[in-house]
Amino acid sequence: MRYAGRLLGFAFGWILLRHPAGAVLGFLIGWSFDGGWLALRTPRPQRGEDPYAVLDVDPEASMDEIDRAYRRAMSRHHPDRVANESAAVRRRAEARARAINAAYDRIRAEREA
Repeated sequence: MRYAGRLLGFAFGWILLRHPAGAVLGFLIGWSFDGGWLALRTPRPQRGEDPYAVLDVDPEASMDEIDRAYRRAMSRHHPDRVANESAAVRRRAEARARAINAAYDRIRAEREA
């Protein structure tokens, strides 16, 4: 269990506001940091992730082949296909669709530049 944010928030809140209410406010903000509620989430693929591998195409593929691979991957992993499934399945489909979109955008940006 992570607790460093809670302790630091409690201490800094008390010190900065010089009142117990500051400690409570700092504790709550620290709790949100520990829980990951304030973490930035980007849909970009990870640094080591190859956008061509995400779309399952060769780096020498033409733009038409990449477009077809993108459409095929999105038709398989689109979140609307699992709209009636559990929340976990929907989240995985959304994450996969974001990764596919980011890979396609990255390839297009590389080719246009």
